[in-house]
Amino acid sequence: MIKFVHCADVHFGMENYGRIDPETGIHTRLLDFERAFNACIDKAIAEQVDFFLFCGDAYKTANPSPTQQKLMLKCLLRLYKAGIPAVIVVGNHDNPLTFGKASSMEVFGDLPLEGFHVVDKPTTIKLTTKNGPVQIVGIPWPTRNTISLSNKHLLKDAHEITSYISAAVAHIISDMAQKLDPSMPAVLGSHMTVSSGIFSGSEKRAIYGNDPVLLPSQLAIAPFDYIALGHLHRYQNLNPNGIPIVYSGSIERVDFGERKEDKGFCLVTIHDPAFAKATAGTVKLKAQGGIYPERSEGVRRTTYEFIKTPMRPFIQMEIELHNERNQTDQILDEIKKYDITGAVIKILYHVPVDRKDFVELKVIERALTSAMHVVGIIPIRPVAKREARATMKVHMDLPTLLDTYFDTKPEYKDKKDDLIKKTILLFEESKDKTEENCC
Repeated sequence: MIKFVHCADVHFGMENYGRIDPETGIHTRLLDFERAFNACIDKAIAEQVDFFLFCGDAYKTANPSPTQQKLMLKCLLRLYKAGIPAVIVVGNHDNPLTFGKASSMEVFGDLPLEGFHVVDKPTTIKLTTKNGPVQIVGIPWPTRNTISLSNKHLLKDAHEITSYISAAVAHIISDMAQKLDPSMPAVLGSHMTVSSGIFSGSEKRAIYGNDPVLLPSQLAIAPFDYIALGHLHRYQNLNPNGIPIVYSGSIERVDFGERKEDKGFCLVTIHDPAFAKATAGTVKLKAQGGIYPERSEGVRRTTYEFIKTPMRPFIQMEIELHNERNQTDQILDEIKKYDITGAVIKILYHVPVDRKDFVELKVIERALTSAMHVVGIIPIRPVAKREARATMKVHMDLPTLLDTYFDTKPEYKDKKDDLIKKTILLFEESKDKTEENCC
């Protein structure tokens, strides 16, 4: 039985909300991500797993600050002290995308310590664990730097090159899978986009036209027992009735697009054939993992459990204000429905048509003092309809001008003729008086 932790998308440096912690001098959001990552490591140590598989995007950028690097090193050294090997796959945020420059994670592979394996190019790693050997095929984020492009591709457009990279990665995975020992547990760990994966939050900015994309059928191939993926922030199993193709998701919420999603990691167990024989025919499919019955008797089976990490609450309130009540009181009543302690808050309130905004922001801000961060208290007003301008021209006589003008005022439709007559009468009287004064 081989047991390991699968996690991804730590994104140290994501400091879009929060403030500086007065005790440490570190941004509160950076501390949030550190706490979540330590929760993954705590579970790995408690379970005494055989290895720890991290599938990319350790940092927000490929140029992390010294503080971010220090926190990452402290976390990973806990695995080293516990004797747990760490396999680290380079993600798109870790890669500088410049030829010759090192990724932000390569330094861990150069440390004079046993147990750190950094995958910055397609690699097969054979680990000898306390529970037996395991094969790990690592595929980093497929960029134009990790896959060699010959001169014949120089004139191809971006879409053609992306399609070529997708096909090349699929071929590499298939070739590496064929070279594995089928009698030994095998895991594919990668940072990539799969065609049926669901994006969430900030990752929706990535579109299939830019990312190299692989099909589930190109990953769920023998002799792999589990496909561990990073890149998409939503936890999901893309092959629930076969070899698990699992995005463990990000370990903390990045933005309000992820406010309703649980974040965490996966605790994976690859059972030996004796277990498979004992559980042949068992059907147990759950959202958080399960046993997959289509694997034949005598073949290894894989189970996994999705475990939540501590998450910062993201609360978005949207309030339709009504005319009959005090606007500020309506917002205060909505706030009372939530536990806002330590949360990131966003309030959107809709101002009724033809009403002024009387919300007392200072009162609302005082009611939110227990929140960690208030993104905004934002009014939303209906878009006013623009009236068509009258097509009046200088060569028109007065009756025509008035007729044209009142055609754009439907509220005066019934009084149009009387208003025109009276306006012309006033104009004539004014004209007569002007002429008398002149004479």
